[in-house]
Amino acid sequence: MEGLSRNTLAAPFNENGYVLMKIYFAGPLFTPYERSFIDQCAAKLRSAGMEVFVPHEIPLPDPVTPAFIFDVDSAAVLDADAVLALLDGPMVDDGTAVEIGIFWSAMSTDPSKKGIVGLVTDTRVIRDRKMIDGKGINLFVRGCIEDRGALVDNFDKAFEILKAWHEEK
Repeated sequence: MEGLSRNTLAAPFNENGYVLMKIYFAGPLFTPYERSFIDQCAAKLRSAGMEVFVPHEIPLPDPVTPAFIFDVDSAAVLDADAVLALLDGPMVDDGTAVEIGIFWSAMSTDPSKKGIVGLVTDTRVIRDRKMIDGKGINLFVRGCIEDRGALVDNFDKAFEILKAWHEEK
């Protein structure tokens, strides 16, 4: 994991000596729009004193391999205190679903982990604000999130949950 920036793997303490809550930001990252939204959200979390791991900030080797992606991302998921998962799109991104599942499993044996926040901003999914199955959120994935956290329909709600968990540290 050589060459990672301070933004991705910051020191565990802020300037006041308080432990930083580590957030793994899961979500689709394949378009400029997805990356831009994730970057804006991560910046707000960082400005509130939280450490945020964003997979697309990691320098990739050439050629990039499945083993590299798995090793780096799974280690970061397991090291996190919380997961913020962007669930936008016609269906939940498969990598995001795996990251949610890995963290859910880790929470079963590590009581220090805070939880999972599922963030849905896609109007195809939240038209009726019930975010029901058949509109993009697989029930198994939704069950994982709701078992260990919350599903919200805007970033401000996600931020408030993460901020409250951060203040518990």
